[in-house]
This record gives sequence, structure tokens and C-alpha cells, in this order.
Amino acid sequence: MRLPPVPVIGIGSRDHALAARLDTLIEPRFDAGAIARSIAAQPLAARIVTQLLRLVPHLPDEDALAAESLAYAALQGSDAHRLWVSRRPRAEVVPREGGVQLSRDDDVLTITLDRAEAGNAIDRTMRDALHEAFALANADSTIAKVVLRAVGKAFSLGAELSEFGTTTDPAMAHAIRSMTLPAREAVHCRNRMEVHIDGACVGAGLELAAFAARIVATRRSWFQLPELAMGILPGAGGCVSMSRRIGRQRTLLMVLSGRRLSAREALDWGLVDALVDDPS
Repeated sequence: MRLPPVPVIGIGSRDHALAARLDTLIEPRFDAGAIARSIAAQPLAARIVTQLLRLVPHLPDEDALAAESLAYAALQGSDAHRLWVSRRPRAEVVPREGGVQLSRDDDVLTITLDRAEAGNAIDRTMRDALHEAFALANADSTIAKVVLRAVGKAFSLGAELSEFGTTTDPAMAHAIRSMTLPAREAVHCRNRMEVHIDGACVGAGLELAAFAARIVATRRSWFQLPELAMGILPGAGGCVSMSRRIGRQRTLLMVLSGRRLSAREALDWGLVDALVDDPS
């Protein structure tokens, strides 16, 4: 069955013979009308993320990450994303130090997001530090386990929004991601990786966490991919990590809806492996 270059969405049972061929299915607690409005508001982003998620299952990890970055670059240069950036209040981008702490106990490396005052939003400094941390884990064969955690009330609110639009050349932005995206190193140590989540886990934070072999979260945690409303797609590795973990259909459903997923829903979907009272 050949699909057109737009989202093909089913309403009905997942057991239908054609269900697996569709791009996504409307599941309980998701509003089909709201999803249709989101697609109408950002039709190009909806098309491109749909086409990308059709490709990802057939690609090796490195190629899938490259395809995601190229698709993201195309949308970075779109009028829709530039309009979203122009409508945001201008904020000065101030370079910061730190934001990621490393500690080691025997053969366990712990990576801690430590920018609680900003909801652990991942800025350039944190991005580079995370890339280096996962590269260290890959270079050191004596590290048997990598734990990713965070301090504060949120695991991560996603990418630092004040930095959107600061790299205006999409080709250069792709080149930067090709060298410094934390996902490019995280994917190679995911079998040793465990993530502890408490609170909001949004956008880039969720995309990185989803690479892990094991994810535990508190019952107050929630999960969201809000990028479609910005005219873009999850570009921190999420189209790869999320579709590998919960499948392309549910990944697209989260993207097109922008809806928050509760901790219980995340457990039911296999996005997290266990709910705990204390994420430490």
C-alpha cells in the first residue's frame, strides 16, 4: 500500500489488518479534532516528520540520526519556523558555564543535569558537555553503567528556547549537530544507560532519555514532544530514540498531538520501565 506524503491516520482497532501500515492511530484520550488542527497549523512540519518516521525503522542508528538532522534543517529554514522564532520575545543569549556534573563510583558514571533554575533546559554549554560525557563513557571500557539524572523539580524542559534562531544557516546547523549532538554518542552506550526521571521530561530531554536501556520515573513525571507547534520536529535524536522505544506510530501521535503523557500512560506504552517514589 503506497501512502501519500502526508500523515495517514487511522481511527479504530489496532488489530485491523491495515493498522500497522498507517502512520499513526488515534488512541484513547487523544483528540482527533485537535490533531487535525495541529496538522493544519503546521502542514509542512507534519508532512516531513511523517515521512522521516517512515524511514527511520529501516536505517541504522547513525544514518537515522543523519536523516533526522537533515529533515530538521529543512524545517529550520522554513517560513513557519522563522515566523515562530520572530514572534518570541527577544532574549539575550548569555553563555553559561557548567550545567552538567559528572561523578564516578567504581564502574558507574553518573551524569547529572544541573541547571535547575532553568528547568534543566539544555543550552549549548550543556549540549557540548553531554556530548563529551557520553563520548567519555564510550572511550572508557571500564565504565559498566551510565546513569543520567537531574536535580530540581524538572528532569528537563527541553532545549533552551532563547537559543532558537541563533544559527540561521540550516546547513551549518546540521554540521554542528553532526559533531556535537549528544545523541550521536548516547546511542553507542545505550545498552549500559539508565535514566532516572522526576517531573517534566520534555523535548530534547525526553529525546535523549529515550535512548536508555532502562528508564525509571516518579509518578508525578510527565512527557511531551511539543516541537510541531514551533514548525519543526524532534531534532535531538527523538525521532530515532522514541520510535525505537515505543514505535513510529505512537511517536508520531505524540508529535502531532503535542499532548502530555502521564507517568502511568508512559509505563503502559513502554516509554518508561518502572514507576518509583524516589528516582535516585
